[in-house]
Amino acid sequence: MWFSPKNEPEMPEAGGALQGRAEKMPISGVHYVNGSKMIAPFPEGYEEALFGLGCFWGAERKFWQAEGVYTTAVGYAAGYTPNPTYEETCTGRTGHNEVVLVVFDPKKTSYDNLLKLFWEGHNPTQGMKQGADVGTQYRSGIYVYSTAQEKAAKESKVMFQQNLSDAGHNKITTEIISAPEFYYAEEYHQQYLAKNPNGYCGLGGTGVRLF
Repeated sequence: MWFSPKNEPEMPEAGGALQGRAEKMPISGVHYVNGSKMIAPFPEGYEEALFGLGCFWGAERKFWQAEGVYTTAVGYAAGYTPNPTYEETCTGRTGHNEVVLVVFDPKKTSYDNLLKLFWEGHNPTQGMKQGADVGTQYRSGIYVYSTAQEKAAKESKVMFQQNLSDAGHNKITTEIISAPEFYYAEEYHQQYLAKNPNGYCGLGGTGVRLF
């Protein structure tokens, strides 16, 4: 893990990132919990969302349990290394974040509802960590697929910041950028907490509500 002079994790330079590979991660493409497809094409009219909120094991579970969600998958995004492995991402030398891809039916839920799960499901004020998990791969991020998602994400950030400030919390450090390429994580990470019910989950919210 790369650390700054202040002993805090920091993003690597693009030129110093690990090389990666051209081959995509081989996965089954079938959701372990509900049997849905994890790889496009998805049903017509469904929409995608992409979030980073700490260790992706617990983050994914929050979303696959939500009403209106068709499928979820975990992976790596917002870095430099093509098709990284978990071990490479954990070095901090790929620049990637651990993220959750969420595919949802907008007739049954909304992007605003997913944003509520995102903000309330973790502490977005911690920079390059989430609880005891420290590293660039644990940063808070919203990766948007449209101008409508960008507008909703930024508006929700303002709202949640006010609610956090009222409760005595620090400034939000969440990055909000256009959705970069999503690289699927290894099969054993997909729906990890369904396969390992007693597995680790370090996520914890602030207790503050968005709305």
